[in-house]
Amino acid sequence: MAERYAIAKDLVGSAEVPEQLKLKAETNKKLAEEKKKATVEKRNDRRKQRQALKSRTGKYQKEYNDQEKTLIAMRREAKAGGNFFVEPEAKLLFVMRIVGIIKLSPKPRKVLQLLRLKQLHNGVFLKVNKPVLNMLKLVQPYVTYGYPTLKTVKELIYKRGFGKVTKQRLPLTNNDIISGKLGEFGIHGIEDLIHEIYTVGPHFKQASNFLWPFKLSSPRGGFICKRHGFCEQRGGDWGNREELINELLSRMN
Repeated sequence: MAERYAIAKDLVGSAEVPEQLKLKAETNKKLAEEKKKATVEKRNDRRKQRQALKSRTGKYQKEYNDQEKTLIAMRREAKAGGNFFVEPEAKLLFVMRIVGIIKLSPKPRKVLQLLRLKQLHNGVFLKVNKPVLNMLKLVQPYVTYGYPTLKTVKELIYKRGFGKVTKQRLPLTNNDIISGKLGEFGIHGIEDLIHEIYTVGPHFKQASNFLWPFKLSSPRGGFICKRHGFCEQRGGDWGNREELINELLSRMN
């Protein structure tokens, strides 16, 4: 068949070639030109998108550094003046389930489903607000949570990040996966996604729902005691760890 089309293409101007083959050869030529043009356009668009993402990544890094420098300067100023410095309130939570489904009453089970914590050692990013804190009160003995740092957010998304595309769990191996789902919100790459999550931006809900709940490993060295709270005198695991959640996640990532 290929040889037949090749002959028709060579003899497209000849009167001996049937009209149908002439039309077919012209159509194939037109389709090939359109495909080549589309390929070139797509390659150029990707190049521009990569350059734009690289530029935004530099801006994000500068923003993180400036924020850290401002906090350090304010702490030093308070210390020099003999005053207390109140740390800014956290806006981001990482919540992780530490208990299975055995002997779990219906209400906490439903809350854990709403939080997308359906399996042991599942974790999600949540915004700090009143409804979320009220839900966490109902499931405190079954979860541990705290305030992740930028390093923790990056490690989780880069190492354990999976996207939800048409109800499928896909690894974030390509920025096109992110752009296809979150491009309308201005999120075209992993660095955009990290920035939106860490800063709890205006499209945090869409970005967080796009991320499949993280599946973490058992911590190296194990837990202390899941029956007791982290803030109890004897020590435990469930409840609010605040900044100490980062040490636990480093042992589970």
